[in-house]
Amino acid sequence: MGFSSPTNSLKLVLGQGLAFFLSLAAADEVVLEQMEVVSRGNNLLGLMQSASQGVVGRPEFEFRPWMRIGELVEVVPGMLATQHSGDGKANQYFLRGFNLDHGTDFAAFLDGVPLNLPTHGHGQGYLDLNPLIPELIDYVEFGKGPYYADVGDFSSAGYARFHTAKRLPKGLFRQTFGSDKYFRSVAADSFEWGQSSLLLGGEAAVFDGPWDEPMDQKSFKGLVKYTFEGAGRGFTLGLNTYYSDWTATDQIPERAVEQNLISRLGTIDPSDGGQSHRFGLTFNGWNDSRLGQTRLTLYSYYSDLKLYSNFTFFLDDPENGDQLWQKDRRVVSGASLDHHWHINTFGIDHGFRLGTQLRHDFIPKVALYHTQRRKVVESTRIDEVDETAVAAYLEATSRWHDKVRTTLGLRGDVFLFDVHNRQIHANSGEASDGKISPKFAVVLGPWYDTELYFNYGFGYHSNDARGTVTRVDPKTGDLVRPVDPLVRSRGFEAGVRTYLLPGLSSTLALWQLRLDSELVFVGDAGTTEPSNESKRYGIEFSNYYRPLDWLTLEFDLALTRARFLNAGTHANHIPNSVGRVVTGGIIIDHPSGGFGAVRVRHFGAVPLNEAGTREAGSTTLVNLGLGWRFWQDRLRVSFDILNLTDSHDFDIAYWYASRLPGEPEEGIEDVHFHPVMPRQFRGTIQVFF
Repeated sequence: MGFSSPTNSLKLVLGQGLAFFLSLAAADEVVLEQMEVVSRGNNLLGLMQSASQGVVGRPEFEFRPWMRIGELVEVVPGMLATQHSGDGKANQYFLRGFNLDHGTDFAAFLDGVPLNLPTHGHGQGYLDLNPLIPELIDYVEFGKGPYYADVGDFSSAGYARFHTAKRLPKGLFRQTFGSDKYFRSVAADSFEWGQSSLLLGGEAAVFDGPWDEPMDQKSFKGLVKYTFEGAGRGFTLGLNTYYSDWTATDQIPERAVEQNLISRLGTIDPSDGGQSHRFGLTFNGWNDSRLGQTRLTLYSYYSDLKLYSNFTFFLDDPENGDQLWQKDRRVVSGASLDHHWHINTFGIDHGFRLGTQLRHDFIPKVALYHTQRRKVVESTRIDEVDETAVAAYLEATSRWHDKVRTTLGLRGDVFLFDVHNRQIHANSGEASDGKISPKFAVVLGPWYDTELYFNYGFGYHSNDARGTVTRVDPKTGDLVRPVDPLVRSRGFEAGVRTYLLPGLSSTLALWQLRLDSELVFVGDAGTTEPSNESKRYGIEFSNYYRPLDWLTLEFDLALTRARFLNAGTHANHIPNSVGRVVTGGIIIDHPSGGFGAVRVRHFGAVPLNEAGTREAGSTTLVNLGLGWRFWQDRLRVSFDILNLTDSHDFDIAYWYASRLPGEPEEGIEDVHFHPVMPRQFRGTIQVFF
């Protein structure tokens, strides 16, 4: 299978989608009733399929003090974002007992465009949220578990959909100054002409960080979004850009700090770091007519990452060191078409959704090199990959009684892989696979402003295309077995959502998720590592309370148990599976002009090896933000203290062998950690015009 075949398929589907969309646009107009949902506090009874679905509006995160852009994903209750390297690369994400690495089992979308990158040089499903500009995010939809027919790859643990604003009530300019040479500028405005509007926004930031080796990060982002809205129909056309360059302080061995070789903010290899680019074009069209609601998304974007990392230092190469250069360059193109309509038979209302999705990743170069201070020593693996994913889904929601509704979903996915390895012919080849994933939900109620939910569904995640055809280990030359292209997941959930008390929204969910195998391609080694079948289960309790118009209280608790199956009781722990997450906060937006927020995030001790004999301690962080409005909210002045208690906890930790100069050839197994940033001070002036 060559590149021309997916391209022709893409053109055919896009052409059919446009024709279908235009035909609907010509239909008689019927403006359907819509509900604007912009807050966790909004009443979602009758709208959600599960207790773990929700919507977060901008007012809920506008005043949150952020350490990093990736923490925006923490609007999803029970989810964490950390970092083990420089801030220019994707975060580490944790949800429902998963160390999602950089996105393997959590799917994210920006204005309908999938952000996860399969067959990526640094990790399968690589998810970089750094291109987002938080000031331009309007609201976030989220869900957990494999229960939703319109979400496919990488969504076994959950998904989040980020939606940018179409227009701004006022233009804004925001300037932030902070510790360790932190400077960030954001400017945005929108302009309207009749039924059209144009939004322009940009961000520029630099940051050295508290590290002994300055991060010297420089990043630039831009968004241009044109919107046309008629009666029941319209479209947006968006262009977004992103560039970042940085020096990284990766995780360090605990023994190096204890022996005073480096400080806890030091580094072993000061040449680690990277550079990232992303440029994208997105079209979103919609039409509401007597035939139903139709949504069409077309997208294409270019992504480029160069990443230098040294995790084992001098273990494999005592002379040159073990630094890796991971390179990924690709063009992603795709489309999604979704049509929703209602019929009534024998007094029973049925809602149907029919959709199709197509995506092609053309990856002319995904490579792994052995380097010394960013100079190539040798190449480990260089590939060219074409990866195509085609999906179709049908979902039917029926209201059998005013207290009973069901949702039946069926999703089908087909993946085609074509890998050309430039060094080892045996590691080239084609592979394909498909999955049929049924979904089922029952919702009972409401009674006393309370609904009950029962969900069951099948999902999957794809494996790296290179792993599906690899037969020879590129480092050792040993024969290896190709991995399955798609790995099945199965999930169950029972939950409740209630608004029984005025101003309080609460959800409780009991869930379980099983994966047939956690086979993953290890980008750091250029090969694959199989693992056993796994099982996770837990309980989540989320609360959003607004006792006063200007006061909001949040409290979320997630408890999880994660284990490998068929691995024996002495080797069944899943490394880096977070078993306890507690987050909470207070948001104040007082009519007198004062505003602020305090945010607490805690995650419990995590196992670092399969035996559970090594463990990283818990981490607790407190962030505080205070501010005041002036001149009828034309000027805001705010001050944030991040890591208020100056915690010395770990952001993340691992257990593996590494070698420092003078140590035994086999290296020493040790905890390798990345500390949380020391206390940071940041002040912001924001002007509206």
